[in-house]
Amino acid sequence: MEIEQFHIVGINYKKTDTSIRGQFALSNEGYANLLLKAQALGINSLFVLSTCNRTEIYGIAPTEELLTQLLCSQTQGDIDTFKSLAYHKTGAAAIEHYFHVSCGLDSQILGDYEIVGQIKQAVKFAKAHNCINAFLERLSNTAFQTSKAIKNQTELSGGTVSVAFAAIQFLRLHCTDISEKKFVLIGTGKIGHNTCKNLIDYLGAKDITLINRSQAKAQVIADELGLQTRPFEQLQQTAAQADIVIVATNAPQPILFKTDLESEGKKILIDLSVPHNIDLSVKTRPHTIVVNVDDLSKLGDATLKSRQAEIPKALQIIDEYLEEFKDWYQMRKNVPIIRAAKQSLMDIHHCSWFQSLQADNSINPQQQEDAIKSAIKNLAVKMRSQEQTPGCAYIETLHDFLSSTAVSSQSISAVSQDDFKPAGKKDNPEALPSL
Repeated sequence: MEIEQFHIVGINYKKTDTSIRGQFALSNEGYANLLLKAQALGINSLFVLSTCNRTEIYGIAPTEELLTQLLCSQTQGDIDTFKSLAYHKTGAAAIEHYFHVSCGLDSQILGDYEIVGQIKQAVKFAKAHNCINAFLERLSNTAFQTSKAIKNQTELSGGTVSVAFAAIQFLRLHCTDISEKKFVLIGTGKIGHNTCKNLIDYLGAKDITLINRSQAKAQVIADELGLQTRPFEQLQQTAAQADIVIVATNAPQPILFKTDLESEGKKILIDLSVPHNIDLSVKTRPHTIVVNVDDLSKLGDATLKSRQAEIPKALQIIDEYLEEFKDWYQMRKNVPIIRAAKQSLMDIHHCSWFQSLQADNSINPQQQEDAIKSAIKNLAVKMRSQEQTPGCAYIETLHDFLSSTAVSSQSISAVSQDDFKPAGKKDNPEALPSL
C-alpha cells in the first residue's frame, strides 16, 4: 500500500533555469509550515529536497496533487507554472528516482556527492517534525547506503568536479594574474567554504575578504585560512572595491545590484545562489562578466567523461540495494500474517489436549518453544520467496509444528473441537485456534 502511494513531484535543472527554480526554493520556515500543514491534512510521511538544482517533494499521500499543492503553498511560484514544468513519479519509479538522485546520477554535475548530504538534512528536518514513518526512513537509509557504496566502489564522484570547483575553472579561463586579484566572498556556508578553499589551493588567491550575515561564522573560516572579514553592512562598499565577487548565500532575493558597483573597472561576478542573489541588472554594467550555477555546470571537463564510464557500475549497485529494499518491504507486508501464525501456535501450545500429548511424548518446554520458532522461521522464508499463497503457507506451518512435536495425523483426526480448550479453562468452551 505504501509503495503504491509513494509519490515524487518536482522540478529540476533539466527543464528550468535558476530564475524559475528560485521561485520554488523553500526556506526552513516554509519547510516547517509545510510539514505542519501536511499533518493537518493527514499526510504524515514526507520531506522536501530544495537545492540550487531542484525542488522535489517526496511523500506518501493519496494523490500527487496534494503534494503539489502543499509545496506550492509555501513557495513564491505559481502552481500552474509548477505543474507545467514538473515531473511526477509513483511507486517503483519514484523509488528508483530517489536512488538516482541520492547517488548523484541525476545531478546537474554528474556524480555530485554533496546531494546525499542535502537529502540527509532534508530527511532529518522532517523527522524532527514527526513526518518520517518506518517505510520512508528505511527507504532513505537504504538510499544513503547505496550512495556510500557507489562512492567507495566506483569513480562516479572521482576527480574535482562540483559547482564550487567549476567556479575555479571559469576563473582560470577568464582571468589572468589571479593571485593578485582582490576577492570578496559573500556567504560562508558549505559551498562558500569549499569555494574559498579552492581559491587558495588552486588559484593561489591571497586577498580574500569574507562577508556573512553572521560575522562570527565568517571569522571562524577567516581564522582557519588566514583571511579577513567585513560586516554584512559593508557588503556594497567592499564589493565595489573588489575585482571578483562570489555570492553563495541563500537569501530569497538579490543582495547585490548594479548601483552597488558604480566604481569603474573590470569585474567578474559569480552567483552560486538559487534564487539569484545578484540582480540581473548587473549584467548591463560595462566591463562586467556575470555567471550563475547553470552557466558553470556547462563547463566541459575530462573528469566528467571518466565519470560517465562509471554509470553502469553505479546502476548495478543500485539494483542490488533496490532488491534488498524490496525484500524488506515484502517481509514487512507479511508481518501481520506471521504474527497471527505465531499466536495460533502459542494457543495450541497451551490447550489441554496438546499438553496431554506433550506429556506422553516427554517434550520439554524448551523443545516446544524451539519448535514454534522453527515453524515461524520456515513460514517467513516461504512467504519471502513467494512460493506459496499466505493461506497455504499458514496451514503448512501448523503441520510443521505438529510434526516437529511428534503429534501424529491419527492423533489429530481423533480429536474433537472441544479438546482444544486451553488448560485451566475447561468450563469455558473455546473454538479451535484461528488459522
